[in-house]
Parts: sequence; structure tokens; C-alpha cells
Amino acid sequence: MSEQKVKITLPDGSIKEYDKGVTSHEVAMGISEGLARNVLAAKVNGTVWDSNRPILEDATVQLLTWNDDGGKNTFWHSSAHLMAEALEALYPGVKFGIGPPVETGFYYDVDFGEQEFDAADLEKIEQKMTELARQKNAFIREDISKKDAVAYFTDKGDEYKLELLEDLEDGTISFYKQGNFTDLCRGPHIPNTGVIKAIKLMNVAGAYWRGDESRKQLTRLYGVTFPKKKELDEYLTLLEEAKKRDHRKLGKELELFAFSEKVGQGLPLWLPKGTELREKLTNFLKKAQAKAGYEGVITPHIGSKSLYVTSGHYEKYGEDSFQPIRTPNENEEFLLKPMNCPHHCEIYKTRPRSYKELPLRLAEFGTVYRYEQSGELHGLTRVRGFTQDDAHIFCRPDQVKDEFKKVIDLVLYVFKTLGFEDFTTQISLRDPENKQKYIGDDEAWEKAESAIIEATQEKGLKTITELGEAAFYGPKLDFMVKDALKRSWQLGTIQVDYNLPKRFELEYVGADNQKHRPVMIHRAPFGSLERFVAILLEHTAGKFPLWLSPLQYIILPISEKYADYANQVNGLLSESELKGYVDHRDEKIGRKIRDAEMAKIPYMMIVGEKEADSGSVSIRKQGEGDIGTFAEVELVSFMDKEIEKSLTANVK
Repeated sequence: MSEQKVKITLPDGSIKEYDKGVTSHEVAMGISEGLARNVLAAKVNGTVWDSNRPILEDATVQLLTWNDDGGKNTFWHSSAHLMAEALEALYPGVKFGIGPPVETGFYYDVDFGEQEFDAADLEKIEQKMTELARQKNAFIREDISKKDAVAYFTDKGDEYKLELLEDLEDGTISFYKQGNFTDLCRGPHIPNTGVIKAIKLMNVAGAYWRGDESRKQLTRLYGVTFPKKKELDEYLTLLEEAKKRDHRKLGKELELFAFSEKVGQGLPLWLPKGTELREKLTNFLKKAQAKAGYEGVITPHIGSKSLYVTSGHYEKYGEDSFQPIRTPNENEEFLLKPMNCPHHCEIYKTRPRSYKELPLRLAEFGTVYRYEQSGELHGLTRVRGFTQDDAHIFCRPDQVKDEFKKVIDLVLYVFKTLGFEDFTTQISLRDPENKQKYIGDDEAWEKAESAIIEATQEKGLKTITELGEAAFYGPKLDFMVKDALKRSWQLGTIQVDYNLPKRFELEYVGADNQKHRPVMIHRAPFGSLERFVAILLEHTAGKFPLWLSPLQYIILPISEKYADYANQVNGLLSESELKGYVDHRDEKIGRKIRDAEMAKIPYMMIVGEKEADSGSVSIRKQGEGDIGTFAEVELVSFMDKEIEKSLTANVK
């Protein structure tokens, strides 16, 4: 091939030859003009680039549009620069910290100096951003020497950019310019501001410079943008729906859980209905695990510090743990359990193991504790004490792939039963450029990574691969689930680990009568019960399937004259382990029905003179209204069938 040519490999495996210096945009034009119009950036050899940046060597190229995470992130990063340009025009002399994309949108940390600013100014900034976007100014990259970069920001008097420059090496620094705004930035950016069609600045917060409470507090402006106004409108509608579904709001309304300052931040209190919900989830998974050959174990809430030193958790997570518990005995220290796996390794070691016993599958709903920063705590999704549906499979090397595939089947069964149908899987591998972050040798990592990749291929899973996202002791498969509002959550994880068995000196006697090292698979379909309940609450808007609902029925007597009959019906249902109660309040039946609807109780059983005389019950289904009258003797059978239908509704 000519030295003036480069080979470009596209995602479908096709290879095309182009002149050296071709841009990703030009590659897109060669496919179709429509595609080229929609390309926001490109992933070149695994790194996201500007679509107009020249490619000077053979490369793999993935064109990124709004439908790709890399495309969205580039779009929102560019939108942060557009907001900064608007701010500089409206507030001359304003200074900027950092302005990255976030999960939905972007922010920029701003120092307004002596100039007045409040949230009422957001609309004015939006209008200026819209005006600048319509100018369709190109984002222009310029590689610049450190000396010139320092001189530029010294002239501007911007101490924040000068401090950022201190950490950068000469030859690695770039500026981006659009319109009248220039910023220190590594990029990438979209081709021009014109593709930003819809803008909404969401809120304002305070943020200490570089997260240091001893430094100046800057103003953090959050925003979100879209390539079409329709998409912004849909997003704002979903945002309003998300507020209604907020698990903290629903948890309080449905009396599921609470928090107490006296108990401590991030330590949830499960109320009776929430406890019933947890128990049903736990029993559901225990039943599935028993069928899959798991054995239950229980381990303490604390462990000797030396246990976590051996496992490596203390070195990696010591700062995120609660302070050690010191006893009167000198040099004796314990930690609140941050992980269950070291305890399970010690259970494995309680006696010699034979290859005939493997795989050994140990499962525990184990509560662990981590000292999350108070500013990061959020309802049930980020807490300091949580219960993992943890299990560890100890197996022979030749069993790893099959065991991994069985765990995938279990996770998929859990998701389908609970109505999570839209998901992708992320293969999280270690960062080959930063191996010191991980424990274990290259051979063990390569075996573990190959097992995961092959298992997902054989199961036909839709996967993405992320370097640097592995656990410190091994690669993993994370399940990224979309909820009813199309928000993505990481739910469920499976990890292959050759390292903890080595650190704990785990062994089994093989068929050759020699000692061998087992492989360990970590798995948790729920992840944590707390976070899973939060996501499930928002996914269902608190309307749980009948089998899972903490209260499955409520009996509504029309008046106190029918209280005895209502109690009789309740006794019949309670004996069959159905969960519900009689509403004995002195309220009109219409009010009782409305309150039951608001409480999202699946079935309302109404009893009056007609029902008491005939030994029957009139039933209403939550959200649907009357479904008919049933004889008292039919109720248990009816409810059992409805529960079974709700449990199997999504499982094919």
C-alpha cells in the first residue's frame, strides 16, 4: 500500500482504503450524505475524536451519532462550551472551572466574580445560547504549547485554567474555539454549533473548586440539549413523570421505608410493608437458587481486619470503609463487613475439597457496610448499609464457562419475571495501560476475560466492551437495564476471579490426586436489595405485580354492619398466607376505594348486605374497576391463580 494511503476498518468488518489525512466525516460521506449529516464524532482506534480530525494511520473507525453514547457525550460537551460562550458574552470577565458532559446533559462551574447572578437569569442565557447556535460556528481544534497556553490564560486572568495547565505536559495541550470563545480542552467536539437545536438550562448549584471545601465555591450551571425540539419536549415530560415516580416519594407514600437522623445517614429503616416486599424478593430468588443448586450460608456483619488485608479489599476500599472497631486486646481490629466474598472463601476452607464436589455454589443475602460520603447518599440508591444477594461459585477451570452461562440464565429469569425486558450487557475488562490498578497475573486475567467473552457469545447476548471497568480482582459482566422511563441502570453483575482463590490459598484435590486451585465466580442478580427496590419502585410507579405486592387485597365493608362478615373473609384469605386487611374506618365506600387506589393495592373486595347474605364478594382491580362477584369459597383459588399469572406473565 502507498505511504499516502490508510486502511479504515468499519464496524461491519469491511476495510476501505483512503488518502492519508482522511476525516471520519469524509468516510461517512462515502457511505451516504444522510449519515454524514448525522455524524457527531467518531471512535478511532477506541478513542472518541472530532469527526473532522485527520486520520494519519491505519485505524478502526466507528461513526457516532446521537444514538450512540459517545455521540451524546460529545454533543453535550460541546453544549457546555456553547453555554460558556453565552456566559462570556453576557457577563464579561467571567471565569470557568470545568465543563464536562454528565449522564443526561452537561454542567459548567463558573466564577461570576462580583457580578450578580441568580436562577432567574437562566432563560436569558438559554436565549443567548440559541442565538449563538444558529450562527453554526465550527469547533476548531488547535494544538498549543504549554507556554502559549499559560500566556493566554494569564492575559485573561483565569486562575482556574492556569491551575489545570499545571497538571498537563507540553505537547499534550489543545484549545478549542467556536465563535468568540476559546477554551482549554482535549475534546472532542461536534462539527459546529448549528446541530444544537433545543436548549434547556435545568438548575443551579454550588460546587467547591476541585471538590475541596477549603477552596472557593463556584456556581455550577446544569443544562441539557437535543438535536430536535421534539426530543427536548419528550425529555421534559419524562422528567415530570420521574418526579412522580421518585422512589423516595413513593417509599414514603406507600410506607415502605424511612430514614432517621438518630439512626444515621444512609441507614434505611424498613417498615412492615417494605419488609414484606423485601421478603418476597428474597424468597423468590432463594427458590430460583435452590433449583440451580445453590446452598445458603450466613456470615457475621463484621470480620477481622486481617481478613480484608488478605483479600485485598482493605488496600482498595479501606478509605471507603467505616473506621476499624478496636477491642481491648492489643492489635485486635475488626471492620464492618464491606464485602461477603472473603467470608465465603473461609467457608470453602473449612474442610478439604474434592473435584467431585465442584462446583460449590454458596449464596447469602449478606448485609455490608461502606462509608459513602454524605453528599453522595441518595435515598435507597446510595446508602451506607445494604444487603447483597451475593453468591460465590467455586469451580474447576474447565467448568468456568458453563457455570457463567448458568448464572446468565438465572439473571435473565430474574429480569424477565420482574418486567425488565430492555437491557444490554457490558463486558468490563481491565485497562491494559494501567495494570497496577488490579491484582493478579496476566495469564489469570486473560483466561477470565476469554471465559466471559465466549459465554456471552454462546448465549447470544448484545454486548458492549469497556476497558478499565473491571473489578480490581477480575473482569465482569454488568447488565445495563432500561426502566419504563428509558433510563439506564446497572443491575446485576457476574465476575470471574482467579485471584481471591490464590490469595486465600484455596485448593481441591483433582482426579489426578494432586492439589489444584479453584476459580471463583461472584454474582448478584439484584446487586443490592436497597438499590433494586428503588429502581423497581420507579419502574413500576409503585404498582407491583400481585405476587410481589406487600398488600395484595383490602376488604372494604360498606358499613360497620358488615364488619363481622369482612373479618370472616379476611380470616379465610389470611389462612392461605395472602396479605391484606379490612378497612374498618368510618368512611363512605367511595372514599375507601379512592384511598385503596392511591395506595396501589391490587384488589379491593367490597362487602355489603347483598354479599353478606349470599356469601360472596364484589371485586375491583386496581386501575381497572369492577371485575365481578365471586363466592367466598372461590376467593382463595381466584387469588392463587392471579398470583401465579402475575409471576409468570413475562416469562416465556
